[in-house]
Amino acid sequence: MRTSGAPAWGMIAWAAIGLAAVRPAVAADEFRVETEIYGNGTQQPIAKTLTLFRGRMAWDFLEPVSAVAEDEREAAVTEIVLHDPARERVVVVDPVRNVKTQIDALRLERLSASLSAWARRSDDRLVRWAGGPDFGDGMKETAAEVELAGPRVRYAVEFAAAPSADAAEAYRRFADTAILLKGLMRPGGLPPFPRMAINRRVAAAGGIPTQVSLDIDPGMAALTGRAARLRCVHRFHPRLLASDLERIEEAESHVAVAESIELAEFVTAADGDD
Repeated sequence: MRTSGAPAWGMIAWAAIGLAAVRPAVAADEFRVETEIYGNGTQQPIAKTLTLFRGRMAWDFLEPVSAVAEDEREAAVTEIVLHDPARERVVVVDPVRNVKTQIDALRLERLSASLSAWARRSDDRLVRWAGGPDFGDGMKETAAEVELAGPRVRYAVEFAAAPSADAAEAYRRFADTAILLKGLMRPGGLPPFPRMAINRRVAAAGGIPTQVSLDIDPGMAALTGRAARLRCVHRFHPRLLASDLERIEEAESHVAVAESIELAEFVTAADGDD
């Protein structure tokens, strides 16, 4: 998803939640994720998201990084992404302009195949390595961390146990789709396959990331216009709040009434607002 020009790796930073705000009845397939992304050692996040998992769907809300009063958060949302695997689609909504665009799962699958083929033909050793599919030699694992090193790049992912195997798999599916969506809407940077390989390992261990770091050669970062170091702090909570349900209802209304436009028009208009 879009992060106002910054890479959005689908990472997650979880905020503490007051017990009084939690609904008493909790479904096993409901949980929430808050994400904060930091670049090049910054003390303030360059991107913030809230992701709400309910049923097989995930609702991803991009928020501005400026401080916003809690009761003004809904008005501050700049982008909503509905991950809807049952209908094999992703819907991206700009609630300010009241427009939306839909991306079919098949389009993302084709993007994945074309990106991999392109990367493996690259003259650049790092890009060629990132095309996959085998990262086994560079992968190191412990009970709570996965590290993947390649030419001029290093990924490090710390994780904690998910409340269930289903929750771990739901997060993996969301994270994979989010990084492919970012590649479609904001091309540039490394191919997504190293991170997707890590996602599979973490999910197989029954985990959800708690912190993700990406260190990339400064020369490569300058070439792509991306940060040389990204750090994402993650916190997970296995419940949805009453306010989360209200936010989902509001997002459903945005999806229903927003004007549908083509992806190219959506991205062009969004870039003009940055």
